[in-house]
Amino acid sequence: MTESGGSAGAGTAAGAATGPGRAEGTAVVVGAGVGGLATAIGLRRAGWEVTVLERRTAPERYGTAFGIHPTAQSALDRLGLGDALRARAVPYRGARIRRPDGRVLAALPLERIERRAGRPELLVSRPHLLDALLAGLDRLGGVRIAYGQQLTDPAALGAADLVVGADGINSAIRGAHFGGASGPRPIGTVAWIGIAGFETGVYGETWGAGRFFGMTPVEAGRTNWYATVPEATTAQQLREAYADWHDPIPRVLAETDPATWIRYEMRHLYPALPTFVADGRIALVGDAAHAMTPHLGQGACTALLDAEALTRAVSVAGPAGLPGALRAYDTERRRSAQRVAFGSRNLHRFMTGGRPGLRDALVRLLPKR
Repeated sequence: MTESGGSAGAGTAAGAATGPGRAEGTAVVVGAGVGGLATAIGLRRAGWEVTVLERRTAPERYGTAFGIHPTAQSALDRLGLGDALRARAVPYRGARIRRPDGRVLAALPLERIERRAGRPELLVSRPHLLDALLAGLDRLGGVRIAYGQQLTDPAALGAADLVVGADGINSAIRGAHFGGASGPRPIGTVAWIGIAGFETGVYGETWGAGRFFGMTPVEAGRTNWYATVPEATTAQQLREAYADWHDPIPRVLAETDPATWIRYEMRHLYPALPTFVADGRIALVGDAAHAMTPHLGQGACTALLDAEALTRAVSVAGPAGLPGALRAYDTERRRSAQRVAFGSRNLHRFMTGGRPGLRDALVRLLPKR
């Protein structure tokens, strides 16, 4: 999740990027996470001058793994980044939903997704995906990423034809242009994520009473894991909470250095925004537009789909047709992204509800293969 911003004078924002040929327009993208970098790539490919503003002082290097659905893979292909993704990603297959004692309740629908799409779900390290996006920008040239820029006055971006808020759940762009009704809302659960230094060979999710544990491949010799627990849990309490769960969960936690774990409070954007665009020149992508809980594993995918849809609409219309292009983007993406966010939030309720027996009985109705 990128919660970033920047600040630049209007002249700097509009004129910092240069590229070959006639510029279609000037754009400022606020936030250098997945959605922001993908948007910058799409705009630059369409001939726009682009500046990216990022409040962090250097590229992000934290995080574990992203699941990339076939639809998001297609979006990356259209942005010219599909091969770079596949070079570092691994397919995700053979995952199951289990009880804490190890009994299999059902299969995750990964094989069905692969049959329908003709390609598998992929898992990629978050740093690898960001590196691929940054390398894509380098190849295009003419895009300036201004690190260490804390956006304090969004009005300073006024000279740019297009402003894209890709600055995360605490988006300054959303706050300045979309009012304060929608904002981050905690759901009372803390997530921990980490990388184990061995391959477990056991993948999927284990659902208990009020908490769950997931494991996925990420790259050779390593396993991505994630866990959710009540809000006050410490690292030691996390190990204790899963001490009697099936193998290899206790070993994953015992053999992973807590100093490398990432802890974050789960939040989502609520209520849903009535639009992703404003003022004929402002657009939101990714968490700034629809931050969601991670239960469907679709956060990165929706950000990539947003970026590709926005830049496709803008590239067809050009600066003169920008208001109509932004309306087309909103029509294409808002309801779809918000349905995913709604589904993810409801899955959290289902997974962590107070009646695990009934939940497990319902899950057992799903296919096991």
